[in-house]
Amino acid sequence: MDYQFKDIEKKWQQFWADNHTFKAENKTNKPKYYVLDMFPYPSGAGLHVGHPLGYIASDIFARYKRLKGFNVLHPMGYDSFGLPAEQYAIQTGQHPSVTTEDNIATYRRQLDQIGFSFDWSREVRTSNAGYYKWTQWIFMQLFNSWYNKEADKAISIAELVAHFESKGSTGINAVCDEEILSFTADEWKAFTEQEQQAELLKYRLTYLRESTVNWCAALGTVLANDEVKDGFSERGGYPVEQKKMMQWSMRITAYAQRLLQGLDTIDWPEPLKEMQRNWIGKSVGASVRFPIASPKSSPKERTSEESAATSLSFGEGRGEANYIEVFTTRVDTIFGVTFVVLAPEHELVASLTTPEQKTAVEEYIAKTKKKSELDRMADTKTVSGAFTGSYVLNPLNGEKIQLWIADYVLAGYGTGAVMAVPSGDQRDYLFAKHFDLPIVPIIDIQNIETEADPTKEGTYINSDFMNGLDYKAGTAAVIAKLEEVGAGKAKVNFRMRDAIFGRQRYWGEPVPVYFKDGLPYLIEESELPLILPEIDKYLPTETGEPPLARAAGWKYTSLSSGEGRGEATYEYELSTMPGWAGSSWYWYRYMDAQNDAEFASEEAIEYWKAVDLYIGGSEHATGHLLYSRFWNKFLKDIGKTPEEEPFKKLINQGMIQGRSNFVYRLIDEEGKGTNTFVSHGLIKEHNTSPIHVDVNIVENDVLNLNKFKEWRPDFADAEFILENGKYVCGVEIEKMSKRYYNVVNPDDLAQRYGADTLRMYEMFLGPLEQSKPWNTNGIEGVFKFLRKFWRLFHDADWNFTVSSAEPNKAELKSLHKIIQKVEQDIERFSFNTSVSSFMIAVNELTDLKCNKRAILHNMVIILEPYAPHICEELWVMLGEQAGTLSYAAYPTFNPAYLVEDEFSYPISFNGKMKTNVSLSLSLSNDEIEAAIRSHADVLKYLDGKAPKKVIVVKGRIVNIVV
Repeated sequence: MDYQFKDIEKKWQQFWADNHTFKAENKTNKPKYYVLDMFPYPSGAGLHVGHPLGYIASDIFARYKRLKGFNVLHPMGYDSFGLPAEQYAIQTGQHPSVTTEDNIATYRRQLDQIGFSFDWSREVRTSNAGYYKWTQWIFMQLFNSWYNKEADKAISIAELVAHFESKGSTGINAVCDEEILSFTADEWKAFTEQEQQAELLKYRLTYLRESTVNWCAALGTVLANDEVKDGFSERGGYPVEQKKMMQWSMRITAYAQRLLQGLDTIDWPEPLKEMQRNWIGKSVGASVRFPIASPKSSPKERTSEESAATSLSFGEGRGEANYIEVFTTRVDTIFGVTFVVLAPEHELVASLTTPEQKTAVEEYIAKTKKKSELDRMADTKTVSGAFTGSYVLNPLNGEKIQLWIADYVLAGYGTGAVMAVPSGDQRDYLFAKHFDLPIVPIIDIQNIETEADPTKEGTYINSDFMNGLDYKAGTAAVIAKLEEVGAGKAKVNFRMRDAIFGRQRYWGEPVPVYFKDGLPYLIEESELPLILPEIDKYLPTETGEPPLARAAGWKYTSLSSGEGRGEATYEYELSTMPGWAGSSWYWYRYMDAQNDAEFASEEAIEYWKAVDLYIGGSEHATGHLLYSRFWNKFLKDIGKTPEEEPFKKLINQGMIQGRSNFVYRLIDEEGKGTNTFVSHGLIKEHNTSPIHVDVNIVENDVLNLNKFKEWRPDFADAEFILENGKYVCGVEIEKMSKRYYNVVNPDDLAQRYGADTLRMYEMFLGPLEQSKPWNTNGIEGVFKFLRKFWRLFHDADWNFTVSSAEPNKAELKSLHKIIQKVEQDIERFSFNTSVSSFMIAVNELTDLKCNKRAILHNMVIILEPYAPHICEELWVMLGEQAGTLSYAAYPTFNPAYLVEDEFSYPISFNGKMKTNVSLSLSLSNDEIEAAIRSHADVLKYLDGKAPKKVIVVKGRIVNIVV
């Protein structure tokens, strides 16, 4: 029977499901291998052909590893909390869980249809209470931990309390807020509970503080930077403004150095690692305090109060009313500072703005709120700012310096203030030029007004005690002087800021916190999960509170009040966790997905340890991948995992781009569009306008005219100007999107050609890591290949016919070439070249008329990772047990079969090649000549003539002169 892919694929997908073929064990003598895909958000649109690319690659590798004798964990789940489901709920009134469930059902059907070898017994969904119970639990561990710089790890908050009780704050070296208190043990014990909890909150790894956020009023929530573009929400296109709100944050900055160092230990793409290095942004420099000048100060004059301001000890707080603190990597340029710039959101802007400047400053702040932080960072050309009317003093020479605000300074980076050196920084230079501010040259090199580079030779000028020094000596001298007067010190700074963790949404994990006396407390672990409550509608309240405030009677009743429940009732936290919470640890849940007692057992984590291969998009470099590394390091600190890094090897699959098709509407003399369409080859002869057309009604760039008329009602009476009787469409490569009508549904292709064809074709398109355009036109060739492979096992009448005869040398050579090639290709993730090699091998075996069991048995095993359905069917037809193919042994490559011991000599007569003769390479020249002279084909061409001379070039050619 011919290749009936629909029946075959349906049969084996059902078999795998019924028999749990790909279920991994947590205890086995086999070596383990953990293959992971970035799990999807189940959108209502389902999968298009670009989505499965990484899944197919990981599935090929997982299947290959099983064949190589590994116990493979290859799971799948759903990142099922998110804003899209919530927005749909707002529009329709339908609970997000309903639409999420429907979308998951669609994804599951599509994934099963492609034949992935997922262990579905370990499926996770971040929106299931049984899962987010453990997301909440991890939050609680973070809340109950602080980062000890001496130990360079997270420590229980109970140990910090014990230290406070015995020694006070002395000797604590922590990553914490800057505004911490100094106290003795007795003073700590005298603090009220509220005072103690308020101080501990400054140390906790997850904490509350006022933060500048991207606030979208229309969506009623805070948005992450990557959810905002050009001042508008990516979803819906609503205005977004910068706003200060009390928000939960995660102290990821505590792990900045470890996150940097860890990048050197993992096999990730270098561009992605560089993105994380830049995001973390380690800088070595100095912290400097500029005293705020009194209104009566004049240049070179400092009051006693202003002098005292510079001797405040560091660590007592940022933003005291008598100085501005800045961080700089070029402290050596301090004598070139001619103005200081604050972020518009800086806490001192209001108090330092003079009445004369108030209107201008407020207008500028209002304009800044409409920009996202990413937009502000990216805009290097626009010069804008506002003068506050106040001044600061250079702490080393007493110069009076104007204090400005500008949106290129961010409140959350460093101290939210910068010292501006127009002669040493291009942006400062443009700012000074624009507002006619002073520019003081400080380094004696050319082009001093626009650049100052420590790698350039030169000495300092106009720099007091630094005059004549080079960069290294000058920097050391400045830091020493700043430390001497108490106005600065050397410091390492990181660009990365603590991660905002709260979202004013409904469809997310509830934060397991209640508030007492205005401070957060954790609920009891025994009360987990804190279930997401039902609400009447999924919008903020009329007074602007998050949607959870609508939950009737949703209050916390204390279990530990001393006299039982009902003693005290408190307000829950009304924000929910961000989308990245559930995805920052999900690979551990796959290890032990049904465990109700812990997020994963110690035995399961000890066995699987870390992900061996992770495949996903590079767009998650500074989001999910960074947060996952952070949470993993924290879990290691508290003894829950032995691994410092979660993902040993990472591959970023490229994007499959859409191949858009166009029709060309004829434009009449009045410039209006008609209902006549011109074929692409004729558009130069007519005035036309291009229109995207649904690629699903186009085949090989030829438009199906009837389907086009059915596609849109306004095209029902369309007319066409054809070329050679066809309407040929135009083509352009664009992003695959519904708006371009270039989305190709994998369901359609699986129905038409089969999942095995789809799998192989997606790999055939090009290297996994590269982006490439989708072109359905080429899929027919892969389908024909699979039919040709099927044909090897059948005779001319499609009867299954396989011989038990011993294979010959040529057949063994063809087999072992493909064994070696596919193994090498898979190990280096070069899946596209394997597909080409399969085609060559099947062509060779077809030419050899090979139907030998010894050859075909191994061919089925080699092809199985790429085309599992057809191979499972042929495996059983070969007499093997159903389902065992997934765990068969990968054939062993024997190099002996590739050793050439014969050569097919081209035989030329007077320089013209006429025939070939195969001879052993072990023959001498005389033996070769004798064999040639007596060969039947040669005698035929000689036609009774005696050759005058026979020229033998061993291993290359024989030329007969007659």
